[in-house]
Amino acid sequence: MELLKSDFLGGADILFVIFSTILCVLFILAPLLNENTVRIVLSFLLVFFTCGYSFTAALFPRKDDLDGIERVTLSFGLSIVIVPLLGLILNYTPFGIRLIPMLIALSVFTISFSLFAWIRRMKLSPEERFSVPFEKLLKTNLGQSVLDKVLSILLIASIVIACIALVYVAVTPKTGEKFTEFYILGPNRMASSYPTDIEVGEEGKVIIGVVNHEYENVTYRIVVRFDNDTIAIIDNIKLTHGEKWERNFIFKPEKIGENIKLEFILYREGLDEPYRILHLWITVSGRK
Repeated sequence: MELLKSDFLGGADILFVIFSTILCVLFILAPLLNENTVRIVLSFLLVFFTCGYSFTAALFPRKDDLDGIERVTLSFGLSIVIVPLLGLILNYTPFGIRLIPMLIALSVFTISFSLFAWIRRMKLSPEERFSVPFEKLLKTNLGQSVLDKVLSILLIASIVIACIALVYVAVTPKTGEKFTEFYILGPNRMASSYPTDIEVGEEGKVIIGVVNHEYENVTYRIVVRFDNDTIAIIDNIKLTHGEKWERNFIFKPEKIGENIKLEFILYREGLDEPYRILHLWITVSGRK
C-alpha cells in the first residue's frame, strides 16, 4: 500500500498535466461547455506551461536533475519554444495553423511526453525519482530563508506576468494606419492597358476596386463622371475591415474630343466631401 501511494505521489504532477490537457480539449471542443473563463485558464495553462512541463519531466526524471524553481522556469521557457515550432510544422501540412489542428498537436505532444516521463520515473527507485513535494509546498517551504522565498515568488510572478503580456500582444489586434485603398485596373487586371484611346460609341472597360483598411465597417459610394457629367453611381458598398470589393465598369462615350476626364469619385458614409478621386484622360475619335 505504501508503495502504491509512493508511485501515485511520484506522478501526481504528471496526472495533473494529463487531466488538465484533457479538460482543455473538452472545454474547447464540446459545445455545451461554454464557460469562457475556464476555457481561457486551461488554454493558457496548456500553451504556456504544461506542454513545456511534460517535456521537462521527460528529460529530467530524477529529483537531483533540477530544483523546483529551475523546473518551473524551464517549463515556461520550453513552452514558448515548443508552441511556435508545432505551429511551423503544421504550416507545412494540409491542416494549417488553425484552432483544432493546433489543439490536437499540443494535446498529443503534452500527453505523449507526460506518459514518457511517467515511464522514465517508474524505472527509478522512489528515492531517485522526482516528485512534487506537496507537503512542503503547503508549509510554504520554498527556500532555506525568507530571502529565498521572496526571490522565488518574484521569479515565478515575473514569468507569469511576461506570459500574460505575450498573450495580450498576440490576441490584441494591431491598429496601424487607417486608409482606404481605391484603384482602377485595365481589362487585363493590371495597372496598364487602360482604354484611353477609343472611338465614339465604342465600349471601354476598366475594373474598379476598393479595399477597407479603416479598422471598422464602412459604407462607400462611387460616382463616375465623364467630362463633368455623371454617367454612373454605385451605391451601398458595405465593407468590413480588410474586405475587398471589385467590379467591372463599362463606359461608352458619345462625344468626340481629346483628353476628356473620366473621373471616379469615392465617397465615404458620413462625409460630404469626396474621400478618394481617380481619373483617366480619354481621347475619343470619330468612327473610321
